[in-house]
Amino acid sequence: MEQLAQVSYALDTFYFLVCGALVMWMAAGFTMLEAGLVRSKNTTEILAKNIGLYSIACLMYLLCGYGLMYGDSDSAFIPALTDLLVGSADSSPEAVMAGGEDAPSHSDLSDFFFQVVFVATAMSIVSGAVAERMRLWAFFAFAVVMCGFIYPVQGYWKWGEGFLHQQGFQDFAGSGVVHLCGAAAALAGVLLLGPRKGKFGPDGSPRAIPGANLPLATLGTFVLWLGWFGFNGGSQLKIADVENANAVALIFTNTNAAAAGGVIAAVILSRLWFKKADLTMMLNGALAGLVAITAEPLTPTPLVATLIGAAGGLLVVVSIITMDKLRIDDPVGAISVHGVVGCWGLLAVPLTNGDAGFGTQLLGLVTIFVWTFVVSLLAWGALRAAMGIRVSEEEEMQGVDMSECGMEAYPEFMHGGMK
Repeated sequence: MEQLAQVSYALDTFYFLVCGALVMWMAAGFTMLEAGLVRSKNTTEILAKNIGLYSIACLMYLLCGYGLMYGDSDSAFIPALTDLLVGSADSSPEAVMAGGEDAPSHSDLSDFFFQVVFVATAMSIVSGAVAERMRLWAFFAFAVVMCGFIYPVQGYWKWGEGFLHQQGFQDFAGSGVVHLCGAAAALAGVLLLGPRKGKFGPDGSPRAIPGANLPLATLGTFVLWLGWFGFNGGSQLKIADVENANAVALIFTNTNAAAAGGVIAAVILSRLWFKKADLTMMLNGALAGLVAITAEPLTPTPLVATLIGAAGGLLVVVSIITMDKLRIDDPVGAISVHGVVGCWGLLAVPLTNGDAGFGTQLLGLVTIFVWTFVVSLLAWGALRAAMGIRVSEEEEMQGVDMSECGMEAYPEFMHGGMK
């Protein structure tokens, strides 16, 4: 039995780490997706933002985010900053072999690693929405606040067993805690930034601003699709017994089915609406299906998961068009994919999970959105007053690659080849 306990501990720890690595790879997916959907003159800055935000997220979550989110607090509303990681020892073989309910099932550090890549995902959502006109260092400054404070507080309310958890709010892998949170922060930034120059005509009608590299955007979507298996599958937390292994297999299957349903629904609607098979809508349809199933990938059957994802695919197309009509300029559709569809994912949970109620799910949805949006609006506003958050009109027309990074992503292409 002692040997079996150690094998189970090692297997669950290894599974946690592999799933965390898959989620980390989503950072590459977001980077490629965003780089493909912006204009070539803004590519280098997008790349810099994504590798920078990932590093800031890792550091801030190490310093204080994890301690806030999972610290010991006497309040269900106010987290307490607890040193859970730095200087702490991980589980000993004796503790693992002792058995019982208090015996650790996996390494604490594997849990930290899995959690830290989630906060980076939330911040990545912000990156695409504010693309092509935001100052790089203002974005990095906001990442410090987002990853060190805004995200961990609302994460504590659910996953840290705060008041949303106590109310019975269900969010398996983060349609709300991760995706809606990231979208709410993005919306606050977009509203203060304003739209890109030329996005809307004199009469307010939206104009298409095509991305520079759709093959890259498609590759990024597939990378995100792959990473999502770790995102949802790892959230089961265990795999070293028959029941949990079967659960993980169902989660993988449902995650895949929902993404496929999102693509198919989005391309059918775009064909009916625009008379064309819009690739960007298909890409966002895949992501919408993935976001929609993230709140509850375990209780639906694969067919129901497909329908939940398909509903997300339809919703994202309508939302992207509506955002344009509202003059909310989101170059990659992040607010629609992660915010609007994240809300749908939370509200869809009671359809298959009898432990969830619509009222409780609505409470969690509103709480996460209001907290993140209001505090983000204050943070963005403070940054705008202190250092400015938008580049000048001249810098925007030239492209933020040169003004913010001093280099271009495609210098030979931009200047007609080497002389």
